[in-house]
Amino acid sequence: MTDSERHPYIELIAREARRPVVVDPAARARVMAAVRAEPLPGRRSWLWRRVVAPRSFTLSPITGALLAASLVGIGVISNALVNRDGQTSAGQAPPVAQRLPVSDTVVKFVFLAPQASKVSLVGDFNDWDSAKSPMVRIANSGLWTVTLPLTAGRHVYAYDVDGDWYADPNAPVAGDDGFGHTNSVRVVTKGSTL
Repeated sequence: MTDSERHPYIELIAREARRPVVVDPAARARVMAAVRAEPLPGRRSWLWRRVVAPRSFTLSPITGALLAASLVGIGVISNALVNRDGQTSAGQAPPVAQRLPVSDTVVKFVFLAPQASKVSLVGDFNDWDSAKSPMVRIANSGLWTVTLPLTAGRHVYAYDVDGDWYADPNAPVAGDDGFGHTNSVRVVTKGSTL
């Protein structure tokens, strides 16, 4: 079986490619007439060309420092116009971002440590400080609990049990933090997770 029998379209394509191309003799004249009929781009005034022309300039270090200091001064002055109540000096409300709540969700953490005398929650939400989120022992059990307001997002945490850190056995593991601790991950969505 030959190639042309296996692939009948190859021969058809090759025949079409070998066929000479017939060009209308007046086509070139029509294209050139269309090009000549196009209007020329408008001439811009010398003032406009001068305004948009690229330029380079240099600043001395002192001039650059004065320019930066003036921009900082503008920021300080505009910040001073907002008083402690969050109102501007003109009585306008502050931007929306300043009025958003600090946390989106209330999250309850529970850890089983029956022999522990002190348990704390440490994580990226409290700068890994054991004193900021101490847990409370539930009476007549080995369960320790704390409830915290957290922003929506991914949080890495661990439990500090009498000075030793433990990952949450009921949460995904974030892996070694570089200090020999294995941490846990909790993804917080908006709404209460009590």
